[in-house]
Amino acid sequence: MSIRLFSRPGLALRWGGVVAGVMALSVWSLAGWGEAKQAASTKPPPAAVVTVRVARQNVPIFLGGVGTVLAERSVTVKVRVDGQLDKVLFVEGQDVKAGQLLAQIDPQALQAQLAQALAQQARDEAQLLNARIDLQRYSQLLSQDSVSRQTYDTQKALVNQLAAAVKSDAAQVSFARVQLGYTTIRSPLSGRTGARLIDPGNIVHATDNTGLVVINQIDPIMVQFTVPEDYFGAINRAISPGLPPLPVFVYSRTDAATPLGRGVLTLVNNQIDSSTGTLTLKARFANPGHELWPGQYVNVRLRVGTRTQALTVPTAAIQRGPDGTYVYKVDADGRARLQLVRLGPVQAGMAIVEQGLAGGERVVLEGQYKLRPGSSVVEARSAGAGAVR
Repeated sequence: MSIRLFSRPGLALRWGGVVAGVMALSVWSLAGWGEAKQAASTKPPPAAVVTVRVARQNVPIFLGGVGTVLAERSVTVKVRVDGQLDKVLFVEGQDVKAGQLLAQIDPQALQAQLAQALAQQARDEAQLLNARIDLQRYSQLLSQDSVSRQTYDTQKALVNQLAAAVKSDAAQVSFARVQLGYTTIRSPLSGRTGARLIDPGNIVHATDNTGLVVINQIDPIMVQFTVPEDYFGAINRAISPGLPPLPVFVYSRTDAATPLGRGVLTLVNNQIDSSTGTLTLKARFANPGHELWPGQYVNVRLRVGTRTQALTVPTAAIQRGPDGTYVYKVDADGRARLQLVRLGPVQAGMAIVEQGLAGGERVVLEGQYKLRPGSSVVEARSAGAGAVR
């Protein structure tokens, strides 16, 4: 006997559809589970970054500018009398002392003038002596009524005239000695000589525009520099009476790390240059090693004070965006959050944080390009002092 499972064609079709649906649902469920597993396995790992803690420290406040080195004093040595330049007794580029002999002009003509003045003085003094003796005689004769009053008065006038002539002669002698002294040319200051501007054998004149040599005093030495007029308020407060002179540091244009010298501020100009909006300052530096040279361009940093216990972060942690400056702050759960900050002065790679952070908080120092707000982070390595692992 045979058994028919599906005696009717419609019933068989319905059962076949049910079975196919169950099988399709099973395949879909298996595929979804596989995708979810794959997605879970490809979740990005935490970003490796270097962080540093916000620190409190005393930060010196510097104002920067560009300056030019100037000689403390610069003198062009010129002749003061006419004559032939006999000798030049200095070497170009030589260090000289104040009063050191530099050159000699032929003194013969002026020596003759001095001798002539001395002879004239001696003649007038002899005449004056004789006139005074005669005046004494006339005085005695006048008392005896043996000479007229007119004769006596005439002799007295002659004595006064000759006395004035002797005084004039003394002045001429003094002038001749001074002129003769000008034939010996000495250094008016201690410093270094430049190039020789005239050679021995030339006739020189007191009216010549060209001197013999230029001497620059280079120890101590000056630096003149300018800063924006916006800095005037801070500088003016820092130079109040009773405060020590402000320290100034100079650096070469190619090396901003090693100072060439440390000096003190000596001048704040009495007006701001309205055409450039800058204020001119001067500082004096000891220069025994001649690290600074007249005409040299230098970078200048003027210290105007110290910010005590300021919140600081390395400038490398600071980012800039459309809304201003920000840092990535790392929360306790290890996620980086974007934090807007307001900055104060930036000094030597450290930025003062005026608002937005607190002391001890962690901020990302390296690896910001890997982050988005909310990214999970892990410490990569130490960043030196102040960094955390």
